[in-house]
Amino acid sequence: MPDRADRHVRRWLPVLPDLDPDVEAAVTRMQLLTRHLRAVKERALADVDLPAHEYDTLHALAGRQGRAAPSELAEDLGVAPASITARVDSLVRRGFVERIPSSTDRRRVDVALTDAGRAAWRGALDVRGAEEQRLLGVLDPGERRLLSDLLRRVLLAAEQPAD
Repeated sequence: MPDRADRHVRRWLPVLPDLDPDVEAAVTRMQLLTRHLRAVKERALADVDLPAHEYDTLHALAGRQGRAAPSELAEDLGVAPASITARVDSLVRRGFVERIPSSTDRRRVDVALTDAGRAAWRGALDVRGAEEQRLLGVLDPGERRLLSDLLRRVLLAAEQPAD
């Protein structure tokens, strides 16, 4: 059964006869799936009234077992340390995180996820996860593993500098 990528390739092949239809279809499918998953994320975040930057901060914090130094969050998120302060301030006001003294350095303050913050993060995460499971559920476990392995090879190539 043809999908949007097949229709895209059929439209462009006469215009670009040297187009590799398999490469074009694969890239188009990745782009369409990325857009779809981004839209699902945006709807899930809107449903729980959570801006994307706040969700990303909660997600990074959850990935550090619910507690981290602001500098660690900045590194995880790829943002300037100064921008973390504003994010944390907003999340503190909402009751999603709290500042607590570091257990390893008396001069440092860590950020900790609260129960409300964990619930907000999980609410959005669960919606995203359910859609990911729905999409990849059309594949059997071996196919999912093969897809993951193939995408790893492509990503490793993307992570290498181009010649």
